Amino acid sequence: MYKVEILSTHIIFNVEVLVTECLNIRIDIPIFQGKIVSMIDRPFYLENLSTALRRSHITAVLGPRQCGKTTLVRMFGTDKPVTFFDLESQPDLQRLQNPEMVLGSLKGIVVLDEIQNLPILFNVLRVLVDRPENRTRFVILGSASPELIKKVSETLAGRVEFIELTGFDIHETGGENCQTLWLRGGFPRSFLADSDDDSLAWREGFIRTFLERDIPQLGITIPSSAMRRFWTMLAHYHGQIWNASEISRSMGLSDKTVRSYLDILTGTFMIHQLQPWYENIGKRQVKSPKIYFRDSGLLHSLINIHDYHTLLGHPRIGASWEGFALNQFLSVVRPEQCYFWSTYSGAELDLFFLRRGRRYGVEFKFSEAPKATRSMQIAINDLKLDHLWIVHPGKHAYPIDDTLSVLPLTQIPDLAAGDFSSPPVEGSAP
Repeated sequence: MYKVEILSTHIIFNVEVLVTECLNIRIDIPIFQGKIVSMIDRPFYLENLSTALRRSHITAVLGPRQCGKTTLVRMFGTDKPVTFFDLESQPDLQRLQNPEMVLGSLKGIVVLDEIQNLPILFNVLRVLVDRPENRTRFVILGSASPELIKKVSETLAGRVEFIELTGFDIHETGGENCQTLWLRGGFPRSFLADSDDDSLAWREGFIRTFLERDIPQLGITIPSSAMRRFWTMLAHYHGQIWNASEISRSMGLSDKTVRSYLDILTGTFMIHQLQPWYENIGKRQVKSPKIYFRDSGLLHSLINIHDYHTLLGHPRIGASWEGFALNQFLSVVRPEQCYFWSTYSGAELDLFFLRRGRRYGVEFKFSEAPKATRSMQIAINDLKLDHLWIVHPGKHAYPIDDTLSVLPLTQIPDLAAGDFSSPPVEGSAP
């Protein structure tokens, strides 16, 4: 027996015994404060999934393990004819002994979870979707891996649409939960854990599983201890420009080897390499990428930050907040292309992007009342920015001049909802 309570947009179950049957597939549901939670509402991804299924025969939802891919598709399919196959389940693998016959006989939406475990299905899907009579829509899910993307791109070229899923963002969790989101990161089971200790334990287990199981499954034969050492070292370079020589010397490896390690973590959506923007302005400009952890919770685990009090006293708090705020901005605003900009004379810009032919810049400052700097003015002039925002963790938005304004992190969703022509402000500087 179970009771359902409606709390805002969330459905919470008080459970003594909960058994869900759906083609004999087990449904994993996050836990929050001792209760089972269906999922924080994710309207952007649900709308994207609906649009992709309408116009493409195959939709690939990619992202790291435990970011909510399966739950998202189950939420989408609650009122539709959906058939699920979990390719880590032996019964489902048995059902697909003759995949072309089985999948060809199904109607509606067919979901293939962890499809990289049965690569033959890529060829089968190509055959099925090319049949004139085919009306089935396929959704393929997989833990982010270069191998999966390569197989999809080669075998299903022109037949598949990609959706990249991340953890929760500030638009989904609400600004009132910003502190928890920063500390724990956006992975559902980490963010929704009963306590900081439970969240930390989940992240430690995730890191170990990723290193000891997920990396070898990609066919990469790197000792987990070596990769963990590299990953931990990379945590101390979070928010800095990539320097392969410095890291390779520290680890006693070649530049090529540490570069391959970085590419592995980038390809599995653990690390984001923000590329530099180059402008023909007669100044020497940085041409190496900046390195950011995609999830602040994993970063904090690797540098031994266990709670918010420890975070506030840590020497890397500024870099941690910069990376967190940058990832939130990218997740909510979703610019098509984004860069950083830096010159060897010291001028820099944390984020540069173009939107509808206009140029915008963003600086991320861990300060209650940030102010304009000479570096910002140089960036505005050299890059000919239409506007530059200083994003900070405070509560007040205010203009500094016509092209420069201060914006709280919690107001990023309001900025994204607008057309960028008139930046949201509350009044004059405090």
